[in-house]
Amino acid sequence: MTEKTQSADGPPDRRSKAGLRERVTAAGVSYAAGHQNMMQLIQLRWIAVIGQMATIAAAIYIYDIRLPLVPMLQVLACLIAFNVASHLRWHEVRYVRNTELFMALLVDGAILTSQLYLSGGATNPFAFLYLLQVILSAVLLQPVYAWTFVLIAAASLAGLSRYYLPLPLEADHERGILSLYVQGMLICFMLNASLLVFFITRIMANLRAGDAQLANLRQRAAEEEHVVRMGLLASGAAHELGTPLATLSVILGDWRRMPEFARNPELLEEIGEMQTQLKRCKAIVSGILLSAGEARGESSVKTTLATFLDELAHEWRGSRPVHGFAYYNRIGDDLPVVFDETLKQMICNVLDNALEASPQWVGMEAARQDGELLLRVTDQGPGFDPAILAQLGKPYNSTKGRPGSGLGLFLVVNVARTLGGTVSARNRQEGSGEAGGAEVVIRLPLSAIALARTSTV
Repeated sequence: MTEKTQSADGPPDRRSKAGLRERVTAAGVSYAAGHQNMMQLIQLRWIAVIGQMATIAAAIYIYDIRLPLVPMLQVLACLIAFNVASHLRWHEVRYVRNTELFMALLVDGAILTSQLYLSGGATNPFAFLYLLQVILSAVLLQPVYAWTFVLIAAASLAGLSRYYLPLPLEADHERGILSLYVQGMLICFMLNASLLVFFITRIMANLRAGDAQLANLRQRAAEEEHVVRMGLLASGAAHELGTPLATLSVILGDWRRMPEFARNPELLEEIGEMQTQLKRCKAIVSGILLSAGEARGESSVKTTLATFLDELAHEWRGSRPVHGFAYYNRIGDDLPVVFDETLKQMICNVLDNALEASPQWVGMEAARQDGELLLRVTDQGPGFDPAILAQLGKPYNSTKGRPGSGLGLFLVVNVARTLGGTVSARNRQEGSGEAGGAEVVIRLPLSAIALARTSTV
């Protein structure tokens, strides 16, 4: 019992590899979000360039304030050069680490410190722009980097209160709104507030998108791990079933040759039916063994699209107690393909679900559409429960109430997703040209099964 539990959960090295894969995935999503945030910083830097140019021009030509124009333009040129280089680099490199965001903010802080040093230091009302950079660091950076940036910004502001080139601007606060200092503070406040609302909103949207993508990837990894575990259990069960099925096959063969049975047509007919069902069980077991972790080529069959579907429909009709089965092959131009037992079982699984819901009639339509194989399976049953449709493809998502139920569509969705396809389901509306019941549509890209793509397997 202990051994079975351990094999179901997987050995420790497999769990450690899964954890490592999850950490690598999380890092990749974080780096991708960092790239988007870096592009936001580059846009913000261009706004800073335009704002500095406008402020310098207004101070000189409108307010007649004497500024060290050449050094300030040199600092502005350095900012432009850095932003051009950043755009060229991060346009090609799609992953940005937190350290690189921290270094970019340090450069922005150094540029701001240089401009403030040349224009009054801490007495310049635009010194409050440090607050914008601190808030950006708190949003973009990890706590260690963010606190480090806070200390650097505080030290810079403290240094500017002692070392700076004086700004010929009187602090005539008694004039109220007419004071140039008060006007500068108001402009700085509006600039800070506007840029924070605009860019923080976009940055938070990037972070939320990254979190949603990471959650989706983790959910998908958990589902794929669940499939692997079920594959291991199914493979073990198939190995165990092989011996008793072989024994039953030998016994039925012996019974058919015994005189007591040979003289009874009814018993011979029942033995033949038992052998047919036993052959089907052995085929299912063989398919599980070939599909559970084995190479695709071992269980693959070279055929054509129309032939495979025709044979599958004929075999399924003959081995199931279905009263009415409507099969429509609208493939048109045939295509050489490679199919294996996994794909065959996936389609049969959908048909079996339809048969269980609608024993009187099941329909299947096959067609080619926009480079995809389109399979539409319909029935005339009660349809899907809304809760099932909302969680389509999730494990154990079933209203049957049986242990282990709800795995059929889960496996179908995962097999289709592995091939790059999709699975959708809906309830047909009775009285609107449809006969009611449910409809499941499978779309598989033909490039994933075409012989030209898989002939080397």
